[in-house]
Formats: sequence, C-alpha cells, structure tokens
Amino acid sequence: MTEEKIVKDDLIVAMEYSLTVDGEVIDSSEGREPLEFLQGKGNIIPGLEREMLGMKIGESKDVTVKPEDGYGIADETAFMEIPTNQFPENIPMEVGIELQVQNEEGQPAYARIEEIENNIALLNFNHPLAGKELLFAVKVIDIREASEEELAHGHVHHEGHEH
Repeated sequence: MTEEKIVKDDLIVAMEYSLTVDGEVIDSSEGREPLEFLQGKGNIIPGLEREMLGMKIGESKDVTVKPEDGYGIADETAFMEIPTNQFPENIPMEVGIELQVQNEEGQPAYARIEEIENNIALLNFNHPLAGKELLFAVKVIDIREASEEELAHGHVHHEGHEH
C-alpha cells in the first residue's frame, strides 16, 4: 500500500485557488495552470501556508486569512507626499496608478497614487491587500517531492528555468 501524500514542508504542492476580498474575486487560477509552491518556505502567505498543511490530493478547503497572517496590517506611516512636477512625464497623474520607485537603500518599492490634491500626489507604500481579510478557496491538485535544487533555492523550478 502506498503512503497517501499529504501537504507537508519541503514538498511541491500544486493548487487551484480563488481569492475573494470584500466580496469580490480578485485572483484565481481558473483558466491557468495550478499554482505550484514549495511548502514551508514562505512562497505563499503564512496564513494560507499553515492551513494547507495536512491536506490531501483532491481535497478542497475554504481558508480565511486575517491581515496579520496575509499582507500585514496597513501602516499609517507608509505614505509620502510628492509634488506632481517631480514625477516623470510618462506617468499619468491618476489615483490608483501603481509605480515602482526606489527606497532610501536603492531597493525597488511599489507604491500607488492614493490621492492628488493641489499638485501634490499622496503615495501609499502599503501592499494593496494590507489590512484586508482574504478568503481563499483552495484545492490540492498534486503533491510531489522537491528536487535538491528546488530545496536549495527555496522555490519551484519550472522547465527551462534560468538563473
């Protein structure tokens, strides 16, 4: 009798999912390949990764993830006011536009324009889902052993993966 595979650390899990936030489906694997991730390595948000432990192939589950186990609590200090004339001309000055900027350390950071008033743009550096409760509907499609390389790198490698 073969041992039934269950989701546990250091295994590659393929799952179908949909993500609902505020009553609206905002992401789904429908019409695409299942999402593959290396369990236990933080490839997916902590609250979902923890809830997937012990699931079997073919099993479905609804998982509610609180902000602190998802994309974090919204940080009220993660805002910056920047005069609109300091933006490159090719960036539309519209609420909701997402930008890639550099932080003080020169690392890429994402921000979105929260509001524009009197030629001042208010940038929000919080993740768009920070402070949100996330409702995932997940189904485990497959579970496989991770390769030594995948374990060493801490993530899934697909065919033709380049470094």
